[in-house]
Amino acid sequence: MKFKTVFFAVALLLSAVSVLHAKERLENFLPTYLELAAENNGELYAAFARWKAAIQKAPQVSSLPDPQLNFGVYIVPVETRVGPQRLSYGLSQKIPWPGKLSAKEEVALRESDILRAKADSIKARIFKEVKVAYYELAYLNRAIELTSERIELLDYLESVIRARYSAGNALYADVLRSQVELDTSRNRKRSLEDLRSPLTARLNALMGRKYDEPVRIDNVIAGFELKVSDDQLRTWLESQNPELLNYEQQVASASAQIKVAEKNYYPDVTLGITSIYTDDARTGDPSQNGRDPVIASVGINLPIWLDSRNAAVEEGKEKRVAALKGKKGRKDILMADLEFVLFQYRDELRQKALYQDSLLPKAEQSVKVTMQAYQSGQVDLQEFISAETTYFDLYLAYARVLANQAQRIAQLEQLVGTELPVAQVHTPVSSEFSLPEEELKTQVN
Repeated sequence: MKFKTVFFAVALLLSAVSVLHAKERLENFLPTYLELAAENNGELYAAFARWKAAIQKAPQVSSLPDPQLNFGVYIVPVETRVGPQRLSYGLSQKIPWPGKLSAKEEVALRESDILRAKADSIKARIFKEVKVAYYELAYLNRAIELTSERIELLDYLESVIRARYSAGNALYADVLRSQVELDTSRNRKRSLEDLRSPLTARLNALMGRKYDEPVRIDNVIAGFELKVSDDQLRTWLESQNPELLNYEQQVASASAQIKVAEKNYYPDVTLGITSIYTDDARTGDPSQNGRDPVIASVGINLPIWLDSRNAAVEEGKEKRVAALKGKKGRKDILMADLEFVLFQYRDELRQKALYQDSLLPKAEQSVKVTMQAYQSGQVDLQEFISAETTYFDLYLAYARVLANQAQRIAQLEQLVGTELPVAQVHTPVSSEFSLPEEELKTQVN
């Protein structure tokens, strides 16, 4: 009775420590990594820099052209009644037809909006890739942790089998089987640990950091469930997807180009004023002697070459048609992608429920029953290892499903162009369904 009480107390202590440790590991580093990617990713920074540069084109095309100062010298002075004219000087200003400058400004702004939509599309893709890399590393850490637990169990089991073989209570084949499973698990762990380096490098690259910078990733993969309907996701995709917004800005830009091209059918006006420097008359004293004449002028260009102007209008119309058709085609593809990702998300929800409610509890029970049968000699070691392997594989597959589900939500967020409302649900993978090492060790002895 005393031994049972002590064992129960120790079990409660271990359970409490496990819960505390699980809570500590649930710290979420993902928002920090997304912020680093937004600040440091070179591709994203370049995209927003191109957008900011394009904005500066609007004031350039919407300003009046510089005035022109004219100056001329008569090589041979022109003799007039009031005196010889020696040089002329004047100032002229070209004034575009009303509406031309504002139309050109609109084209420039629409072009900058296209680049902004491209930058937002790149941002959505990079954020999705950061989340996918993060959850992939989280799964990898969990897989390494689980494999380490299994190695510890198999190592202990192998030592027990060897001891029983030395005492004549086990077959040498059992020793070999346990060693094969142990070596296989060790090799799997080495492969998983080696995979951490390229995955870490990928995440660091997305954050604009050196490839070998250490990253902190939670070992526990939280379960997430969407709190939004499929119809709402479809609506958001149509209205907020950055790629579709890009096409909308292309349509607006093409419409503005058509407006500019149509304005070019009208002439520009040039206003000018010119004065001629005149010396005093050489003989006599005529009225207005030596007075400089002043000339006011108005000029227009003659838009008579219609082929180029007609072509400019047609160019704008074709661009507009291309943007409209391109948007429709891309929307159809994105809608199909959305439906497929939603299917994957729903399928993973079903798998998660299956693992939680059925497969894992039954596999755990199978391990315990097979363990008792092995102790009583009703089954051989192969049956016990098979049951334990099945439990381990299901446990690992459950962690894979949780990681996939989180990655699917990241894909959906990229498609709809916004962060989605999700709820974090309890997943017993972190504590309740850990491999029963202590119990296995006790009962195998």
